[in-house]
Amino acid sequence: MSLQPIAPGMHIAAQVSPEADDDELAFVRQMGVDHAVCWTDGAHAHADYYARTKDRFAAAGITVYGFGNWDVHNQDKIVLGLPGRDEKIAEYISHLRALGQAGIPYTTYAHMANGIWSTERESTRGGAPARAFSLDKATVGHWREREYRLPLSHGRRYSRDEIWQNFRYFIEQVAPVAEEEGVRIGIHPDDQPQPELAGVPRCIFSSYDGYARALDIAASPNVGICFCVGCWL
Repeated sequence: MSLQPIAPGMHIAAQVSPEADDDELAFVRQMGVDHAVCWTDGAHAHADYYARTKDRFAAAGITVYGFGNWDVHNQDKIVLGLPGRDEKIAEYISHLRALGQAGIPYTTYAHMANGIWSTERESTRGGAPARAFSLDKATVGHWREREYRLPLSHGRRYSRDEIWQNFRYFIEQVAPVAEEEGVRIGIHPDDQPQPELAGVPRCIFSSYDGYARALDIAASPNVGICFCVGCWL
């Protein structure tokens, strides 16, 4: 299957709940935004839900550009090769097939095993409060309902080679499905980009060399880069 069609040029998208009501969708349009990215969980990760959401947003003048599934994103079973890895990869493949059937062209994947890390908010330009990270203050990462704490979130240190091997195991199975369904996968950079957090390497997907290697392994036009500005900075 060819790639799902995307109009050329840059599009500004709002991250919107798939359960957004009419007032929320009207607010998005009032901001002048006509594209959206949605996230849901595994219980809703099927073609009918994606298609219904797409159609409802379209009626409000908004194109659903991407749809993510929290339950196959930031998964330690995949990243660390833990028991249950194959089942999680099967879930991801089902997610891709559902997106293809619904005609949604994009999803994001993050290869992080122990959550997203932040410390207390800090002031930035003009005194605006912003998300921040200080390695000296960091103690815990979060993903959904789980916490991942220092010093070793999974009981031991993992090597960069292990993380790369597990990425290869994952992407070589899912990239052909993305091609079949015409869905693009954007790989999210590590958040935070550090040599290691709680025993797990976190600098793999935060450099040009890392992405070049990842895209070479994937060997697919459907696998690319998610340019998360905060992480790339």
